Amino acid sequence: MRWTLSRRVRFVLAFLVILIIVLLYFNSRRAVAKVTVFPVERQNISSSIESNGKVEPITPYSLRAKFDGFVDRVLATEGRQVHTGELLLTLDDREIRAQADQVRAQLDSQEAELRTAKAGGRADEAARITGDLRVAESQRDQLQKQQETLTKLVAEKAATPQELETNRAALERANAQVDQLRKSKQEFEHQVELDRTRLSLTVANAQTQLRDLQDKINSARLVSPIDGTLFSLPVHPGDFVHTGDLLADIANLRRVRVRAFIDEPELGQLKPNQMVVVTWQALPGRTWTGQTENIPRQVVARGARNVGEVLCSVSNEGMELIPNTTVDVRIDLSERDNVLVIPRGAVEIDHSHDYVYRVEGDRLHKVEIHTGIANPTSYEVVSGLQEGDIVAMPGDVPLKDKMQVRVVTPE
Repeated sequence: MRWTLSRRVRFVLAFLVILIIVLLYFNSRRAVAKVTVFPVERQNISSSIESNGKVEPITPYSLRAKFDGFVDRVLATEGRQVHTGELLLTLDDREIRAQADQVRAQLDSQEAELRTAKAGGRADEAARITGDLRVAESQRDQLQKQQETLTKLVAEKAATPQELETNRAALERANAQVDQLRKSKQEFEHQVELDRTRLSLTVANAQTQLRDLQDKINSARLVSPIDGTLFSLPVHPGDFVHTGDLLADIANLRRVRVRAFIDEPELGQLKPNQMVVVTWQALPGRTWTGQTENIPRQVVARGARNVGEVLCSVSNEGMELIPNTTVDVRIDLSERDNVLVIPRGAVEIDHSHDYVYRVEGDRLHKVEIHTGIANPTSYEVVSGLQEGDIVAMPGDVPLKDKMQVRVVTPE
């Protein structure tokens, strides 16, 4: 019995030793990582920037209300083509016309007063003042002659001193009257000059006011200033509009401007006249082409992004692109034909150096490369690799130099 128990113990101990050896063996073996690989091939590659933008008319004409009033009639339809001089809508201008009639009547009266002032004042008043002055001067001159004659006669004892004194007193009164009448004439002429200046300003102000009212009357008939598309008509008959309110937007939409919002890090690659391709989700499959025009000189905040606003001129012959819509924009920066290309994901950066893991047999080799242009999916390889080389893509397991791997070719 004791022997049987001893055999069992030895058997269990032997089994445990074998199990431990097996576990240590399998634990000592490292799993070989699987990596996806891609060949280095020659392809055509283009570099571009993709973002969003907003469609704008290049030369819009915004027609606005020039006075407060009601919309009378609307003759045009939003979205259709209009021609120069075509009547779009009318505003109720009866109140403005009444104001113009009142100002015109006041202006007629003021212009008549101004003509009188320029002619030297009221003719009857000017004639009276001038006549009174001439009579007073004549009487003074006569008394002056009598004073000289009486002075000689008194010296010759032919007239009495009392007669001389009476004439002298009358002469003084005549001189005083002449001075008074001259002063009155000067005051009259000064007042006429003041009236001329005042009335000139009053007439000019009334003329300006009348021109402004006439301009408002003319604006009550809203006509198209150009041949183009009426892309905005926000009013309806009976609406009340205030001065400055938008009545209509018109533009030639055969060529539009797209304001593209480009993220700050990509602005340094932009130049004038780069090709632009525009797409719009509302019309899938359609594209519009153009070119960059103005390169931004500042960066602005747009939501969580810091962007430069790049103005692009885009052909829109079919006039499908509508102002104020949001579109997708691709700006082509450069293009290279028949160059070595690898997937963008295969390239890693180490201290400003680009490198890849080239596959040789079942081992990886870290290789530094120099890249050219890039797009969202690929890099151009300038040096470091040759056509036909195989490069590994990083996966779940970090790649290392000399690492043993099992190659998986993508389907």
